[in-house]
Amino acid sequence: MKKSFWAIIAVILLVSCGKKADETGVSVGSVVRDTIQGVPCCVYLPNAYAERVQSGVELFPVLYLQHGMFGCEDDWTTQGNLLHWMDSLLQCGAVKEMVIIMPDNCPSRPNYEEERDNAMDGHWEGGFAQFMAETESRYHVSNQPSQRAIAGLSMGGYHTRQVSQHLPGQFGYIALFSALVTPPYSLEGNEKALYWIGMGKEDFLYEQLQPYRQWLEANHYEYTYYESPGGHTWPNWQDYLCRFLPKLFK
Repeated sequence: MKKSFWAIIAVILLVSCGKKADETGVSVGSVVRDTIQGVPCCVYLPNAYAERVQSGVELFPVLYLQHGMFGCEDDWTTQGNLLHWMDSLLQCGAVKEMVIIMPDNCPSRPNYEEERDNAMDGHWEGGFAQFMAETESRYHVSNQPSQRAIAGLSMGGYHTRQVSQHLPGQFGYIALFSALVTPPYSLEGNEKALYWIGMGKEDFLYEQLQPYRQWLEANHYEYTYYESPGGHTWPNWQDYLCRFLPKLFK
C-alpha cells in the first residue's frame, strides 16, 4: 500500500528537517497585515526579505493566494497553517523563497445570496491589475509572469480562474483548489501556464468540475489533476497547497 501524502510529508519533516532553523540556515518567515488598493491583506514574507530589499537586487516571485466564501484574508494563516508549511518546506529545500499575498478577495455579506452575488459580479477580476501594480510598487516582488502565481480555494478558486481569464498570460502558475467552475470556459492566453486542479472525491463541487475537465481534455489543454479523498475541507486544501508550492518558479 502506498504511503499517504501526509505520511510522506511527516517523514520529510522528521528526517530532512529535523534540524533547528539556525542549523539549516533557514529561519521562519513572518506574516504582516496590510491594505493594498483598499483591500485588507495578510502578506507572508520570507526570512531573507529585508536583506534582499536592502540589497536592491533579485526580486522575489509572488503567489496570490485567495480564500473561499465567508472567509477573510487570514484564513490561510489561521486555518491553512501556511506559515508552518512554508517554513517546513523551505527548510527541506522543497520550495523557493517567495512572497505570498493573501487578500480579502470576497468581503463577507450577511447571507449566502449576497455573498455569492458580490463574489461573482466581476469587480474583483476587474480591479486585479491595479491590485498587482500596487503590490509590486509596495513589495520587493517581480512583475514578470514567470514569477507570478495565483491560486485559491472554493470561491477563491473561482476568482483564480476569472482573474487569469481577465488577465491572460500574466501568470506562469494557476491552481484551483475545490473550485467553483462555471461556463463559459477559456484558457486563451494561458496555454503555457502550469495549470493545477485539486478536488476531493466527496466534495459537493466535484460533479460541477467534471464538464470543465472534459472541456480541457477535448481542447488538448495540458493540466495536472489531483483527486483526494474527502470533501470541502481545510485538510484537503492544505494538502493541495503543499503539492502545488514545490512546483512554483522552477
